[in-house]
Amino acid sequence: MPPAPIGHGVAGVAPHPPGRYPVVVIGSGAGGLQVSYFLSRRGIAHALLSADDGPGGMFRRFPLLQRLITWSKPYAPADPASPEFERYDWNSLLVEGDDRPIRSSDFLTGPTYFPARAEMEANLAAFADHLAVQTRYGCRWEGTERGEDAFRLQTSDGEYEAEAVIFAVGAAEPWRPDVPGMEHAVHYADIGDIQRFRGRRVLIAGKRNGAFELADGLLPVATQLMLVSPRPANLSVITATTAGARARYLQVYEDAVLGGGTFVIDAALDRIERTADGFVVSCQGTTVPGPMTFSVDDVIAATGWSVPMGDLPALGVAVFHQARLPAQTPYWESPTVPGVYFAGTASQGSVGLKKYGIPSTSAAVHGFRYNARVLVDHIAERRFGWAPPRPAVPPDALARAITDEMARSPALWNQKAYLARVFEAVADGVVDAGLAPLQAFVDSGGPDAVAATVETTDAGEIRPVLYVRRRGSVEEHPLLPHPLQDFGGPEYEQEVAMLLKGLLS
Repeated sequence: MPPAPIGHGVAGVAPHPPGRYPVVVIGSGAGGLQVSYFLSRRGIAHALLSADDGPGGMFRRFPLLQRLITWSKPYAPADPASPEFERYDWNSLLVEGDDRPIRSSDFLTGPTYFPARAEMEANLAAFADHLAVQTRYGCRWEGTERGEDAFRLQTSDGEYEAEAVIFAVGAAEPWRPDVPGMEHAVHYADIGDIQRFRGRRVLIAGKRNGAFELADGLLPVATQLMLVSPRPANLSVITATTAGARARYLQVYEDAVLGGGTFVIDAALDRIERTADGFVVSCQGTTVPGPMTFSVDDVIAATGWSVPMGDLPALGVAVFHQARLPAQTPYWESPTVPGVYFAGTASQGSVGLKKYGIPSTSAAVHGFRYNARVLVDHIAERRFGWAPPRPAVPPDALARAITDEMARSPALWNQKAYLARVFEAVADGVVDAGLAPLQAFVDSGGPDAVAATVETTDAGEIRPVLYVRRRGSVEEHPLLPHPLQDFGGPEYEQEVAMLLKGLLS
């Protein structure tokens, strides 16, 4: 059995009282719960703090129209008790050892494999309850100081000290671009009931998933819809990335291209002016240059979110992307303030290699849950002397082990070209070194080793790729795609074995 979680409270008493801990985790969304779970399984005492009154993070409020865009397939082509099932279940948190997984698909009640917001919240609450992930709720992080040997965190419940702090605070702060009059637009976060837009002409600033989600919900409600932003819409089915607007919302795009009264316009907003009857929005066309002016009843800012970083920038934590994300190393640590780490949605600030321009899936549960495991192992090993398992792999079984990973590893499939499975040469053979960020493997040097990944090309093909490091030099070896994406066959094993010749000599 795994060790019992550390820092339990007793009935009626909040756990994790103010004081000093090896690690403090901020946030009780999916990212914070996942990190706390792994810290406990590594035997690292910590405090998990949350301003909320229960688990769930942003899923307690969003998505606005209830239905998620990440799937949980009840009848996936894998045993629900196996880790391979995670490849098709994007909304469940990870467990290990003898712990029973809490499957998001078990909470589905509707005729869809996209969970409703309340179903996702219930899934996370069940995870916290079943696996005894203890959180001090109603405890708001309010300030941060850096001492000689620890960080000091001011909270609404008192002061905490920790050698390392993991911020799993999500991307929960509404963000608006610096456009004159944008303050008059209602932000996605504040819309409430969309029936308020019945029979009205609505301009939505933005063309990402939030904008298309809103437009999809407004199609049967609004008289006219305009989605406006400088760049053309990125569609997931074209870009082969979840960063694009998801196929669930393509009815909006079809309505536009077939002339149904919805418009998807490439234009930069110059200003928004309130009038007696509504708004006048002035723009400059981008794909087709020229001034544009639209008269509408309502303007909605579906312009995204930023990570709520509090006073961390004043502490020296570097930021980027219009100050919306904290900069991070490949292991999700601030490069300017060591000891400050990020988890959950905030871990997208470690952008990785972005091969072919395709980002990671670290903004979503099915990506950042694997980041959490690698992050905790990294912290446990580097800061607290935890020895990760490194099982030996017989030389004649290495090629098979690699192709098994390429064919079945949910971490490689859900974090394509971002996380890699590493097998490392040692004095008497080779060991399984576990998961690592691909960027760290490529850039950081080290002993002879091979890293296996699954990647999507610029043509949208999914294929396995090997990175072989010999004497400090890394070579990339793309393997051929397969029509059914079966990368575990004998032809792949033979090719991998050929590529590894000499690695163990």
